[in-house]
Amino acid sequence: MTSYKISTIPGDGIGPEVLREGIKVLEAVGEKENINFEWIEHPYGAEHYLATDEILPDSALVEMEKTEAIFLGAVGDPRVKPGVLEKELLLKLRFYLDQYVNLRPIKLYPGVSCPLKDKGPDDVDFYVVRENTEDFYVGLGDATDKARYKSTLELNRSLYEVKFDIDITQAKPDEIAYQIGVVSRKGTRRVAEFAFELAKKKGKTRVTSVDKANVLTNVYGLWRDVVGDVAKAYPGIDVEYNFVDAITMWFVKQPEWYQVVVTPNMFGDIITDLGAMIQGGMGLAPGGNINPDGVSMFEPIHGSAPKYKDKNIADPIATILAGAMMLEELGEQAAADTVENAVIEVLREGKVRTKDLGGTSGTSDVGDAVAEKIGSFTLPS
Repeated sequence: MTSYKISTIPGDGIGPEVLREGIKVLEAVGEKENINFEWIEHPYGAEHYLATDEILPDSALVEMEKTEAIFLGAVGDPRVKPGVLEKELLLKLRFYLDQYVNLRPIKLYPGVSCPLKDKGPDDVDFYVVRENTEDFYVGLGDATDKARYKSTLELNRSLYEVKFDIDITQAKPDEIAYQIGVVSRKGTRRVAEFAFELAKKKGKTRVTSVDKANVLTNVYGLWRDVVGDVAKAYPGIDVEYNFVDAITMWFVKQPEWYQVVVTPNMFGDIITDLGAMIQGGMGLAPGGNINPDGVSMFEPIHGSAPKYKDKNIADPIATILAGAMMLEELGEQAAADTVENAVIEVLREGKVRTKDLGGTSGTSDVGDAVAEKIGSFTLPS
């Protein structure tokens, strides 16, 4: 029997409920495939922060680094200022563990309606590979009174030397704010290589690179150059370039064109939410924060939805599919396929559906149905 230590962060709102169902399904496939999971729960999230003023201690990062993967529910609460948990918990985990790939399958399953006219499962089946540790998320920025400078050009020339000592909580008519986007050759190369390797693994023949190199020529010009250089090592895979504004249009108009999309951090954050909608909604959208050589974290991409907490109505399918992604990353492909196929069968049958899919079933009902479906599968001899 193969054993894995998995860190869990149930988090806030519906997080503990959907994670519970994800674990239920993994236990079911583990029994089927002779896999044992040791779950190590961590309490971090809004409730913990409000009670202790602690977000994510460094000691927890060290402990999580000793496990094989992290399974996350959701974090967030309106009582906590926006950005606090996102930066000090989620981004801290991603940066500390160097989870430089955010992987988002965009897949429309049978039995799920698509908001796009005349589009079905054959039309929506691609991957978005989002760079996860650079771009405008590195936290370089500030706010100040632009009257201190003769021009914004002067400010632009001096960004790295200026240290601000003014009170930015006091509003000023001439106040400005800036954020520095950072794209490195190393960071771009490794995420591009991941995208091309993914295309090769999944039998895809096209990688689409996203940028805004026609306007932000420095950062995204470098991005485009590096992606093009990486593409040379994959002669059987075509590479094309889309501006981010164009790709949002084509996701809606012709999603069937896309196979693997590789994108800088901020653009990926935006277009993956669009991808979630065309695959049927946030309740069906899993995501992975991946370090191919380290500890990766898997989660549903939806938020914590505090108003639905403890009501047993949230859709756990995104979390269940995130568990399948975790299995695949751990090298348990057969188990991953079993989970996904069980989800497909439950969705195809349409008997057990949560409110977001037009049904009346509870969160736990969906977890039970998928787990039972796994139990009914006959393994190949």
